[in-house]
Amino acid sequence: MRKELLPGEQVITITRQQARSLFFPALAFIVVPALAAYACAWIVKGNAQRLVPFITVDWTPWLMGACVLLAAWVLAAYSLKRVLKWRSIRYILTSRRILARFGMFRRNDWQVSLASIRNVGVHQSLIQRTLHSGNISLDTGHSGAALLTDVPEAGKFRGFILDAMDELPKGEVVEGELLDDYEELPWELREGGWDER
Repeated sequence: MRKELLPGEQVITITRQQARSLFFPALAFIVVPALAAYACAWIVKGNAQRLVPFITVDWTPWLMGACVLLAAWVLAAYSLKRVLKWRSIRYILTSRRILARFGMFRRNDWQVSLASIRNVGVHQSLIQRTLHSGNISLDTGHSGAALLTDVPEAGKFRGFILDAMDELPKGEVVEGELLDDYEELPWELREGGWDER
């Protein structure tokens, strides 16, 4: 993150989405291996031969392997996928902007300058309110608002955003430097773009 900061910019906080989305993947991580172990024990006891008469004892290793592979597939396709998705989302608040990063292999980023934000709203469902999380909307005055979904401690995060907005330097920012006077602008940045002298 240091390489991507503007001159004079500081990181205030970095957070991820609320971890409540990991409840069912964590539950599956506990239940699926237990069910696979129960199924393997059931097969070893010979219950598979009693249930389906044409299955012989020679099938036991193959059936146990199938149970283990099925459990591993469910854990990788469901639990691991959701954990990696949760881990790949980050919200970064700096002294000048808010960045949102999505994805590990295919990255999707967006950023909003604090100077362009007009309104910061927090929207909470009943579950989010119970867990102190929420969705933060950033109104920039353009069509559509930026949305930070399921931010933990949404009220505190909004407070950090408002404090950072209050501490923005007064004046215009050009390439990370504060300009107090129009005369300090380089000639190529002024309207007209050339010096008559």
